[in-house]
Amino acid sequence: MNAPLRRVGVVVLVLFGLLFVNLNWVQGFQASEYRNSVYNDRVQLSEYERPRGRIVVAGTPVADSRETTGDLRYERTYSGAETYAHVVGYKPVNGAATGIERLYNELLAGTSPNLLADRLRDMFSDTKTPGGNVELTISRAAQEVAVRELAGNRVGATKGAVVALDPKTGKVLALASMPNFDPTPLVSHDPATARTAYEALEKDPNKPLLNRAVSETYPPGSTMKVILAAAALQQGLRPDTTLTGGTGYQAPETTHVIGNAPGVVCPDQITLQQALTVSCNTAFARLGVEQLGADAVVSMAQAFGFEAQPRFAEDQEDNVFNVVASHTGELTDPDGSDDRPKLAQSSIGQAEVRMTPLQGALIAATIANGGKQMRPYLVEKTTGPDLSTIDTAHPRTLRTPISGQVAADLRDMMVSVVERGTGRNARINGFTVGGKTGTAETGQAADHGWFIGFVMKGDEPVAAVAVFLEHAGTGGSAEATRIAGQVMRAITGGLR
Repeated sequence: MNAPLRRVGVVVLVLFGLLFVNLNWVQGFQASEYRNSVYNDRVQLSEYERPRGRIVVAGTPVADSRETTGDLRYERTYSGAETYAHVVGYKPVNGAATGIERLYNELLAGTSPNLLADRLRDMFSDTKTPGGNVELTISRAAQEVAVRELAGNRVGATKGAVVALDPKTGKVLALASMPNFDPTPLVSHDPATARTAYEALEKDPNKPLLNRAVSETYPPGSTMKVILAAAALQQGLRPDTTLTGGTGYQAPETTHVIGNAPGVVCPDQITLQQALTVSCNTAFARLGVEQLGADAVVSMAQAFGFEAQPRFAEDQEDNVFNVVASHTGELTDPDGSDDRPKLAQSSIGQAEVRMTPLQGALIAATIANGGKQMRPYLVEKTTGPDLSTIDTAHPRTLRTPISGQVAADLRDMMVSVVERGTGRNARINGFTVGGKTGTAETGQAADHGWFIGFVMKGDEPVAAVAVFLEHAGTGGSAEATRIAGQVMRAITGGLR
């Protein structure tokens, strides 16, 4: 054989080899993806031949299936639809699922490998066993209160979020975003109805499909002072260490004077604990610039989880819930020295600092739990159609940003905020409540309102909560504090 023919033969062999590899890749590695594609009509018809599994909160289904008379035999139904929409999500006939519906789609649809025995039995009995079930960690009482209080807030805020966690385990007890939405029309078997409903939500300027609890960041305002206080304690300061406060602090190298909020009394000499209690801007701005420095502030924020996505334990691979990271922003100049004007503003939660409500709840939970931050999770357990347990959640430590002593000092300081300072609206008789309020200037519209805090029964942490009210204006942080108190009361209701 001459050289040109040999070259042609080699090329043909290589092409056949590539074709063989691609065929095996499609049939072997991508088979599941194509089989479960929302564009596969055959799969869609097959999926709706059996009841979809239930999503359960406190023993009651919040997502179920009902039989219909149409071509698709079973239709998805949602109980308390808007209350759980941002957690449960929705499963449209044509389109991508969201939330738990997407994260556990194979189990709920009955196609999971864990349900292989059920599918084999169906082949011989001509039955259609329902899909598996997902039991959430959500507290029904806490979630309902969170949604109700957000919607009925007393300052007219139209956007906000609530996150409540069990500090000892990481269980998500409440996850609410305002405005929410009704998933029911989105899963309609009438394509026009589903499409119209989705397009209306997509075009809504208030973005009701956005989960503000985990997928959006905001300036944290004075809640950032908890991180500054942690950094100070870590460096050896004590709650009774005297700081320099005063009525104003001129940020270095600028003409801008940082002042305190109206009504805040911050003397020239003030202890670290009292500065947190009354939320003294001048003391914390000075603390960040003159004593801690950018590296210490950034390091402590990162130790608590800034710059990392605190994904839910079940959602590590795909981040279905689109959990985003919180950020401090760049606090150094190009030459590596501290950007002192920005550091002064960042020390009171302004400038480029941005935080999610989930991150705020994690900070409070870590302090309540003795310095140990648990990985948040949404699913208590999964079960088969016969309710036999398939998998059960196991709490896991995510990180330990502070020592037990620092956590104890911070707990006492945050309790002081609630008992004698700006967080009085969160007090609960018979329980120890600690927290920190926050008012964040936006520069364009009304201020945001924040509260992060925890409730304890004796020495045992019960819950940690973050409440955020977007553009809440005057009284926003006080209202966020009140809402947090209501959510914590719902959680502690059975412990009295």
